[in-house]
Amino acid sequence: MPHSSQLQSFMNSSQQRVNLALENCLKSMPGPDPKLAEAMFYSLTGDGKRIRPVLVYAAGNATGSSDNRLDTPACAVEMIHAFSLIHDDLPAMDDDDLRRGRATCHKAFDEATAILAGDALQTMAFEILSRDNTDLSGGQRLKMITQLSKATGAQGMTGGQAIDLAAVGNNLTLQQLEAMHGLKTGALIRASVLLGGLCNPETTDTELDMLDKYAHCIGLCFQIQDDILDVIGDTETLGKPQGSDQQQEKPTYPALLGLEAARQRAQEQHDLAIEHLAPFGEKANTLRQIADYIIERNF
Repeated sequence: MPHSSQLQSFMNSSQQRVNLALENCLKSMPGPDPKLAEAMFYSLTGDGKRIRPVLVYAAGNATGSSDNRLDTPACAVEMIHAFSLIHDDLPAMDDDDLRRGRATCHKAFDEATAILAGDALQTMAFEILSRDNTDLSGGQRLKMITQLSKATGAQGMTGGQAIDLAAVGNNLTLQQLEAMHGLKTGALIRASVLLGGLCNPETTDTELDMLDKYAHCIGLCFQIQDDILDVIGDTETLGKPQGSDQQQEKPTYPALLGLEAARQRAQEQHDLAIEHLAPFGEKANTLRQIADYIIERNF
């Protein structure tokens, strides 16, 4: 994939850093049931891209935060992401058998264990934020918990998934489609960027607003590219069944706009995202490169 060696190095180091932190979190908070713990570990340590933790680290760097402050929120957003994937894959939701190139949690274990693993990962995310042992104030941690709560609940991912399920087989306008994905996919991407920004108490409200607008744009860009890849990708590269959206009659950007117009829409959102980073100068170069990566990726 055509993106800079500098970004690849940053992504690799961020992925290694958050993977180690995630393993430490799981080891430090063992549950009473070994099967549940195994399902949580299975879902959280799969071969994921870790885009959301990478965004936490990149936004933190852009606003001058130290890496040790970023580890906990990076873990928290990945736990929320893993919880959402476990539940989205369930038979009552998207009914997927494959995720990240291997069996989904309910296939590897069973439906009840998968539901409980998702529940446990969701609550663990807020627990680690609330008892973070860095020098961040209680007020900063409360702001982070508030952002992540909004991104996870009815005003975010959960609400977006409800709209998505109700939209199956129905025609949506572009505005309705973008509103749905702004919740389902975009909310956690926005929270990831904002949590990174909040790790420096000196980050201004204006800077947070610019980061939020950037994140909104790349969230839409990310979803449009996902929809495009569902049409043009292959199962082995994607790590999940190709064409599953079309098979389930889900509303997508290519179905609504056509493939070429969907690509153009993604490019427009990418360009807007870059514009919002102007106030940060060179400190936001990694965020710019991530925007490039999102639109160029093939999985």
